Amino acid sequence: MISAGDFRNGVTFEMDGNVVSIIEFQHVKPGKGAAFVRTKIRNVITGAVTEKTFNPNDKYPTAFVERKDMQYLYSDGDLYYFMDAETFEQIPINKSVLGDNFKFVKENMDCKVLSYKGNVFGVEPPNFVELEIIKTDPGFKGDTATNATKPATVETGAEIRVPLFINEGEKIRIDTRTGEYMERA
Repeated sequence: MISAGDFRNGVTFEMDGNVVSIIEFQHVKPGKGAAFVRTKIRNVITGAVTEKTFNPNDKYPTAFVERKDMQYLYSDGDLYYFMDAETFEQIPINKSVLGDNFKFVKENMDCKVLSYKGNVFGVEPPNFVELEIIKTDPGFKGDTATNATKPATVETGAEIRVPLFINEGEKIRIDTRTGEYMERA
């Protein structure tokens, strides 16, 4: 059990039958009245973010979210197959569970598979990936303004914005959390 007075960023607990994680918290002690804890919480399963205030004496059961390193193998329709590197067990995960940032993952990359009580609810790709540019327009000399970018397609099929000096066939590093170009690889 965890009391609301002990809340910290990243703490995961059960509330009203849902698993929630704390994004932000603030202990408030008004001049008049009782203290309270103002929080911004995310439903771990659905991803919905809400703001809620708690009495510091409220107690909630802690929830343990399992984060397991697994290798992405291949996709077959709407099912994506991942393999546990220790047991070599393969599990299929539905496309609806994967986030938008999964478009930067190619086969044989390691990801973190998130589950709660055996139910998979999310997949976290690596924070940075190196991918090859397969299609982009050439940049022209003198065709520059400050931070000018152009669209480019990477080997996974995802489209991102890259600086004008990047050409087809080059490998670049991408931040999967924001989907932005970082640097040449």
